[in-house]
Amino acid sequence: MFEILLCSMLTIFPDYLYRRYAQGKRIGQEITLYSVWFELRWGITACVVLTLTLVTMIFYYHPSTQNAVSLFRTVPLVPETIGRVSDVYVDVRDTVRAGDPIFKLDSSKEEAAVETARRKVAEVDAATALARQNLAGADGRIAEAQSAYDQVRDELETKRELFRRNSQTVAEREIQRLEQALAGRQGTLSAAIADKSAIETELSTSLPAQRASAEAEHAEAEVALDKTVVRAGVDGTVEQFTLRVGDLVNPMMRSAGILVPSDAGRRAIIAGFGQIEAQVMRVGMIAEAACTAVPFTVIPLVVTKVQDVVAAGALRPSEQLVETGAIGAPGTLTVYLEPLYAGGLDHLPPGSSCIANAYTSNHDALQSDDLGPLRRFYLHMVDTVGIVHALILRLQALLMPVQTLVLRGH
Repeated sequence: MFEILLCSMLTIFPDYLYRRYAQGKRIGQEITLYSVWFELRWGITACVVLTLTLVTMIFYYHPSTQNAVSLFRTVPLVPETIGRVSDVYVDVRDTVRAGDPIFKLDSSKEEAAVETARRKVAEVDAATALARQNLAGADGRIAEAQSAYDQVRDELETKRELFRRNSQTVAEREIQRLEQALAGRQGTLSAAIADKSAIETELSTSLPAQRASAEAEHAEAEVALDKTVVRAGVDGTVEQFTLRVGDLVNPMMRSAGILVPSDAGRRAIIAGFGQIEAQVMRVGMIAEAACTAVPFTVIPLVVTKVQDVVAAGALRPSEQLVETGAIGAPGTLTVYLEPLYAGGLDHLPPGSSCIANAYTSNHDALQSDDLGPLRRFYLHMVDTVGIVHALILRLQALLMPVQTLVLRGH
């Protein structure tokens, strides 16, 4: 409508003025309802051509869409294991902080596992203390064996010296007995040293490894016990939460409730523009949105991301070949629109439906000195006609309550 009115002021209205004042034709006389086309055919034809050109230019360089939604994702409240609810800490519509407990499953089995693992750690600690005592005993046995060995060795050396000086004093059989006894004392000493080495190895390697394994089992049991308490992963509000003590929760069947993050839907508006505008949409474009949830308000936005694929063409492999004609709608180009100013979406309820416009800006290109006059005029014209789209969006924002409450009866 705006385009037709604007174009008619440049085509039909001058043609009428020419017919009226230059040719002297009057409405109701020469210009009647039946002669309008013949009398104003040049203005009407020019108006249609100019309107089609203007509409095409506006919608191509300044795309618009009614498929804009402040999408958000909820967090399902599900445990990692199957269990029966023993405690419930929140109610519906309660606000929780990240880490706050929401509900707890029966943890008797996990608590028993934690106690078993703790006792294993205590057993290893007791074995370590006993090994340290055995190490002290091994030192005593080594000292005892060393003393016995030294005694036999000294006696053997004395007998050998007496035998060397006077063979009649000491019998050769006595020397052989002492040599055998010395060998036995040497074996006892070596065995005591080996026992000490084994105890030291146990203290330095085996027992620490056993304790580390027991601590790991204890930590694993603690983690399993902690998993029985379902906590909030983010700040948000608990919705659709009807869980009660005694309910059996199965994460494979259904969730216990939904957690709506506090920042859900307040970061960006996701809009689907036509594929024909894929060559126009660019990151950094200024955009605007009018939403049903906040009437009479135009939200300034900026394009932060343009998805480089069209979701409608996604292929899921199966045992049958895909018939492209059965895909259906061609799909849209997904564009992410974030508020131009901080807090721009704070008053917009998550999930709201909106109408969005994006505006092409040739300001940087017009700063170049290499542009010709025709090209410069064309770019100026492209930027100027964006005002028409902005006016249409504001008119839609004004009429939105009327269309919703009166014409649609919602």
